[in-house]
Amino acid sequence: MKPEAFRAPVPGVEYVTGSFMSEPVLQAALRDIDVVVHGVSTTVPSTANADPLADIQGNLMSTVRMLQIMRQQRVGKLVFLSSGGTVYGVPSVEVVPETHPLAPITSHGIVKVAIEQYLHMEHRLHGLDYVALRVSNPYGPRQGCNGIQGIIGNYLWKIAHGEQIEVWGDGSIVRDFVHVHDLAELCATVVEAPIVGCFNAGSGTGASVNEIVQAASAVTNRRIRPIYKPGRSFDVPRIILDIRRIRSATGWVPKTPLIQGMRHSWNWIQGHRSIDAIA
Repeated sequence: MKPEAFRAPVPGVEYVTGSFMSEPVLQAALRDIDVVVHGVSTTVPSTANADPLADIQGNLMSTVRMLQIMRQQRVGKLVFLSSGGTVYGVPSVEVVPETHPLAPITSHGIVKVAIEQYLHMEHRLHGLDYVALRVSNPYGPRQGCNGIQGIIGNYLWKIAHGEQIEVWGDGSIVRDFVHVHDLAELCATVVEAPIVGCFNAGSGTGASVNEIVQAASAVTNRRIRPIYKPGRSFDVPRIILDIRRIRSATGWVPKTPLIQGMRHSWNWIQGHRSIDAIA
C-alpha cells in the first residue's frame, strides 16, 4: 500500500496508504466497496520459506482478517490472485489443470492454498462470491527494479545496467509466463463475470530459463553470458497451466506473445534506466 514508484496518482482513484496487517487501514480501504481485487503479498517463495511465520502472519492472517471486515461491511465479491506456480507442487502431468492435486513445496504455496480454502468457507457459510486466479509468472513494465522477484524483469534491468545475470541450476526449468496487461484484463473481466471458484491464469505455454536468456539477448541485442549457480530445492522443475477453464467461463485469452511482451518491457526500461533499485 505504498505510493507507486513510476507514475503519479491515477485520477479518480482514492489511495489508502498503510499496512495490509493493520485492521484500521483495512476498514478504511473497504468502506463503501462492492468488489475487492486482492493482489497483496508480503512474501515471494524464497522469502516465505526463509520465514514461514512471517508469511502466515503477513498473508494468511491478514487475509482472514480482511474477510471478516468484508463480511461486516457487506462486501459481496473478492478476486484473489493465488499462485499457479506454487499451489500444485511438482506436477504429475505436462499441462496442469485446476483438478490437479494441491501439494505445494513452499510456504508461499501452502499459504495460497489455505487462503483459497478460507474463500471457499466464506462462500459456503456467508455467501461470498469469489474467484481465485491461480496466476503463473506475470511480467511486464515496472517489474524487476528491486531485484526480488520476476526473472524477466530482473534480467532486463540487470542487462540495462551492464550487470551479469544469474541462472539457478542448468537453465532447464520451465515456467508459464503471462503479460501483466493480459492479467489486468482478466482481473477486470472476472470482476463482472458470474463465476465462482479457482481458475488457472497463464499463457498455456512454457519457456525454459535458457530460452528466456536467449530471448533477452534477442530483445536487447546484447551478447549474454549468465553465471550458472546451484539449483534451489524449492524450484519446481516444470509447470505449464491449462487455461481452458477460464477461457470457457469468460472468453478470455492471453494476447501478448512472450517475445513481444519482453520487448515491451525492455523499451519501458530504456525510458527509466537511470532510476536505481527502489525498495
